[in-house]
Amino acid sequence: MLFSSIPFLYYFLPLVLAAYFVTPARFRNGVLLFSSLFFYAWGEPKNVLLLIGSCVLNWGIALAISRWRRYGKLLLVLDCAANLGVLFVFKYLGFAVTNLKAVLGDSFLPQVDIALPIGISFFTFQALSYVIDVYRDTVRVQKNPFYVALYIALFPQLVAGPIVRYSTVAEEIRNRVHSWELLSEGACRFVQGLAKKLLLANTFAVVADNIYSLTEAGHQLVKIPVTLAWLGSFAYTLQIFFDFSGYSDMAIGLGKMFGFHFEENFNYPYISKSVSEFWRRWHISLSTWFREYVYFPLGGSRVENKDKMVRNLLVVWLLTGLWHGANWTFVFWGLFNFVCLLLERLFLFEKWKAHPVWKHLYTMLMVNFGWVLFRSESFYQFQEYLGNMFGLNGNGFFSGQALMFLQEYAVYWVIGILLCLPAAGWLKKKLASLPKLSKTSFAVVYPVGMAGLFFVCVTYLVRSGYNPFIYFNF
Repeated sequence: MLFSSIPFLYYFLPLVLAAYFVTPARFRNGVLLFSSLFFYAWGEPKNVLLLIGSCVLNWGIALAISRWRRYGKLLLVLDCAANLGVLFVFKYLGFAVTNLKAVLGDSFLPQVDIALPIGISFFTFQALSYVIDVYRDTVRVQKNPFYVALYIALFPQLVAGPIVRYSTVAEEIRNRVHSWELLSEGACRFVQGLAKKLLLANTFAVVADNIYSLTEAGHQLVKIPVTLAWLGSFAYTLQIFFDFSGYSDMAIGLGKMFGFHFEENFNYPYISKSVSEFWRRWHISLSTWFREYVYFPLGGSRVENKDKMVRNLLVVWLLTGLWHGANWTFVFWGLFNFVCLLLERLFLFEKWKAHPVWKHLYTMLMVNFGWVLFRSESFYQFQEYLGNMFGLNGNGFFSGQALMFLQEYAVYWVIGILLCLPAAGWLKKKLASLPKLSKTSFAVVYPVGMAGLFFVCVTYLVRSGYNPFIYFNF
């Protein structure tokens, strides 16, 4: 069930909110857990047992680690093997078999085609972080299995993150504070994310999907001019940002509505002045997970032998690429980012005194090229698209279709680019300097504006059947 869908907005969420707030406080976790399992079962009726199994497994092993510390390392290895083994079977087994068949032939390996459970990468990593933190003794083990299940299966962040560490919500699972202000703040944040997803991400998706689909035919059949190819790459760069950050906004907003405070997952990544800075600002919860549970345990960058630092960085980015999907394009996308980050470290790029504009331009070009590889379904499509961007396919330069896309969606381009900038901080400073009467007026106008924006989003949703979500694939 998508957050940006009629069933969620008009049936599931209102019913859950009503049931939650009319239920006595001691039973509210039960309402949330049942609602979360129902939410997952709506789209994955068979795989809800997989989710429940993950909750039971990780609760049990964490409890065993806390009781039998001398066997802690063995139990942790078993937990990692079980979680990653299930993830491998559902997400990577078909990919592995396909590649083995290509190398060894079709004689004895059957074709494997297993449907990917929604959100398995997110809830698996979240469950692993809990058990590892218990092993490290940085969090207290939770003896109540229903609390652990609620932590792993909580529907606001279940299928698309952010990846929440147990320490962030441990106290709030047991004892949360609710208020009208928090509910209102969460609802407004949810509407902002909904607007990002429906009005911006879906609009840029129309442009990007149209142009990328033309590339699949090959330049021999369809000529895509340079300007059209670049426009398509920019459209996808904006689409993936508003798609995923919008969903994160909705998750954070929903969390607040139920008394939870999730950490921010994006911090204006497109204002970065290096690829390293970009990855400190983009999908922060995933970057933090790999840093805390892979990079640092391997030694991080504080190693005497710099070859080990390179190895550590390589392992992290190979795994980051694979986390996003079972395809060689994702693997090489991870390697592309590894090379960018490694070169920036070796040449101390972030300490260069070059003008910030040039550093920002370099960063956006690298990120944009990375998204072209990320979006391409095969190396053939990537090669074709890159060739079109640089006029290597005899494809010409000017495109009337590109001009049409710019004119038809001019308002969306402008709003999209502006929202990539840290305007919120500037607005807060302006509001703080306003006289009391103006602040009171804004306090009235703002929720009315959010209600109007919600109405626009629902109108769009009813009229348009096009509602893709990129990160459901991961």
